[in-house]
Amino acid sequence: MPSINKRKKPIGVFDSGLGGLTVVKALMKYLPSEDIIYFGDTARVPYGTKSKDSIIRFSMQNVHILLKHKVKIIIVACNTSSSYALAILKKSFHLPIIGVIDPGVKKAISITKNKRIGIIATPATIDSRAYEKRIHAFDSSLKVVSQACPLFVPLVEEGWYNKKAALMIAQEYLKKLKTTKIDTLILGCTHYPLLKDMLKKVMGPKISLVDSAKEVALETKALLEKRKEDCPVKHKARYQFLSSDVPNHFRKSAKKFLGRAIPHVRKVIL
Repeated sequence: MPSINKRKKPIGVFDSGLGGLTVVKALMKYLPSEDIIYFGDTARVPYGTKSKDSIIRFSMQNVHILLKHKVKIIIVACNTSSSYALAILKKSFHLPIIGVIDPGVKKAISITKNKRIGIIATPATIDSRAYEKRIHAFDSSLKVVSQACPLFVPLVEEGWYNKKAALMIAQEYLKKLKTTKIDTLILGCTHYPLLKDMLKKVMGPKISLVDSAKEVALETKALLEKRKEDCPVKHKARYQFLSSDVPNHFRKSAKKFLGRAIPHVRKVIL
């Protein structure tokens, strides 16, 4: 049985920027007693247009940053990092590391009715074919259609997700996807949940959108309970936020993702 001090160690979460805060929001809801420390690599966002080698290098550095805070588990709340770096991270570090791809894949497979699943993500995630490979590992008969949407991350980071320009870009990206008769669409980037209303408008009400954040939180909860590393219920959770650039912008923008204000963001020098 792990000591009570071990159980009170924080959950570590990292992403290329602000998008992973959608995962933090779900963790706050489903694991309300857990301390959380979040690192957003805002100096190098977006990861989705970077090379595989750069993504792996950045992800390794991000894990080292979180390990300095003695975290008990790490969530890779970045689909691009999950696509290219997750397997390497798991082999390189001796603590549980969870990505965002498998939880979303399992949810999509469980709800599709016509066995046609769409994926929207950054170019790097699409190029990796990580979602397609995982879906077909579970069920090779499923039809998978992918679309890279490189402008979505900067639109969300700038808070432009309700502007007419964003709708026009979404219509352009998704027009081919609409012809494929998918009934389920995986939001393959943690920034994309903020675009849900717009995506529903473009794709139509019959399309089910899969946001991995809830599934990741529930998987984390189950794993911590299995390892007996979950925090006591009476513990008052504390949250820390780190970024590699413009911490004031991060702090101001975080409310859109979390639904609550955060008092302080500390800058990390890479």
